[in-house]
Amino acid sequence: MANTTTQINSTGGPGCLVRGLYFIFIGWWFGFLWVLAAWFLNITIIGLPLGLAMINSMPQVMTLRPVRVQTTVQVKDGAPVISQTPISQHPFLLRALYFLLIGFWFSFVWMLLAWIFLVFTIGLAIPLSFWMFDRVPAVTTLARS
Repeated sequence: MANTTTQINSTGGPGCLVRGLYFIFIGWWFGFLWVLAAWFLNITIIGLPLGLAMINSMPQVMTLRPVRVQTTVQVKDGAPVISQTPISQHPFLLRALYFLLIGFWFSFVWMLLAWIFLVFTIGLAIPLSFWMFDRVPAVTTLARS
């Protein structure tokens, strides 16, 4: 019998309504405090790893976005074997160089623009702001999420 492999990028977690309500009542202001703390930690050499981890978790803090995993289903000898792994990332040296040259300052501008769109459009740009907040890890360190 032939072995078959199927890969699925899956997300679970709360629905759109719960995420929206969380963002309206908690996420927007807590996320702002989270970013300020992360940027303070990024300024210090000792706090840089924690600061980057905090920035990479921005989508979860702002909007309760679930962490994506890659689910692989293989059929071996007629029995399905399911395994979940994190999404593969770019090489560390590429991500570190990008962060030092571009990501450090560009992610600050990116997040500032997301909050400006949110506040000055009186919520009309919530979809755009959500998209921007979800992309913060990629903008900062090229992290795939």
